[in-house]
Amino acid sequence: MTSNKVGGPTLEQKRKVVTSIPGPKSLEMQKRRNEVVSAGVSSTLPVYVQRAGGGIIEDIDGNSFIDLAAGIAVTSVGNANPNVVKNVQNAVEQFTHTCFMIAPYESYVQVCEALARLTPGKHAKRSALFNSGAEALENAVKIARYFTKKDAIVVVEHGYHGRTNLTMAMTAKNMPYKKGFGPFAPEIYRVPTSYPFHDELSGTDAAKNAISRIEKEIGADQLAAIVIEPIQGEGGFIVPAPGFFSELANWAKNNNVLFIADEVQTGFARTGAMFASEHENVVPDLITMAKGMGGGLPVAAVTGRADVMDAIHPGGLGGTYGGNPIALAGALGALESIEKENLVEKAKHIESIMLPRLKNMAQQYSLIGDVRGRGAMIAIEIVKPNTKEPDSDTTTKIVKACHAEGVLVLTAGTYGNVLRFLPPLVISDELLNEGLDVLEKAIISAS
Repeated sequence: MTSNKVGGPTLEQKRKVVTSIPGPKSLEMQKRRNEVVSAGVSSTLPVYVQRAGGGIIEDIDGNSFIDLAAGIAVTSVGNANPNVVKNVQNAVEQFTHTCFMIAPYESYVQVCEALARLTPGKHAKRSALFNSGAEALENAVKIARYFTKKDAIVVVEHGYHGRTNLTMAMTAKNMPYKKGFGPFAPEIYRVPTSYPFHDELSGTDAAKNAISRIEKEIGADQLAAIVIEPIQGEGGFIVPAPGFFSELANWAKNNNVLFIADEVQTGFARTGAMFASEHENVVPDLITMAKGMGGGLPVAAVTGRADVMDAIHPGGLGGTYGGNPIALAGALGALESIEKENLVEKAKHIESIMLPRLKNMAQQYSLIGDVRGRGAMIAIEIVKPNTKEPDSDTTTKIVKACHAEGVLVLTAGTYGNVLRFLPPLVISDELLNEGLDVLEKAIISAS
């Protein structure tokens, strides 16, 4: 089960810390990086990767980290997944680029066929393929405005949708995503969301607040679309109270407003459903997706109602690299693994391990204010003990302690006080539990 040459599932699934973190080779690489890479591009853990697979990331110093990040929910099927690798190797030997808008190819059609089958709803669907989640969101807004002939777009508090000019306007958090980068695209309006830990509202009441704001300050006759994450990602893995998501979707349907589910982080089995919208039996008009779709390759999509997607004039959607054949080969490999290996059920299994353990920790350590999430998208919110006041400093201490012991974890949240866990769906129970052991020790040391 070990290999000294390649990553993927044959990589030894064992945590090893053999140097200080970062190690000497990584420190030397950091010096080279600082000479040529913009300071605006930062790294959570400045160790330089040479191999990864399963639930392990190995750095150039020989340290092996338990991966509880999956490249921000990208390598759900595991790094160097055999299906992804095989497909990409075959594809790159055939051709690397023709531009689908110039000379098309089958893999684009195959991916769109898969998306029509996998996304919620049995209605006729169409898709357009892009390179990133932000690009998918940009195009979803374009499509919504074109179809409805209306300009206004509604997003919600704590939402994150990307770093392009339009998606920065749609994103809530100022630092580091928006500060100094304006002015932003107009006609973006933000309304209250459902944040049960803080607002203590039912989903219905939270939805009423949001809808009231929309009707009073914008007007349905001016509104093209509501864009919302079924579970907020960068905002802090906020799971809305039951009914919030569906109430907004119903209101949109009744008011000729498109409902767009941003499933960039939640899609492709991550939450214990193929798409998180399914948890509330919502069929969005449009879905944006990326991350877990490509198995590590840069690919994204907008999938939606055929009448909406086909309303756009020929040439109105696309891009030079949109639906690159190499990336699509990776996507077809990833989708095959998700289905054949039943990773939806594996995400539920991960939830069954993580939630009880984290809730047990919350009962013991008062700095854990909330435990939440679905599937393999789980978080804890760190607060000042016995309050709901965010504690980003303690969060940072916990993260650093985990990293020093060989466990890669990430933060999130508007206030930087949420620890989020996005393990590859192929991680072993042993590694997952070991990662949680390290986390608990870090929490104890920070308490």
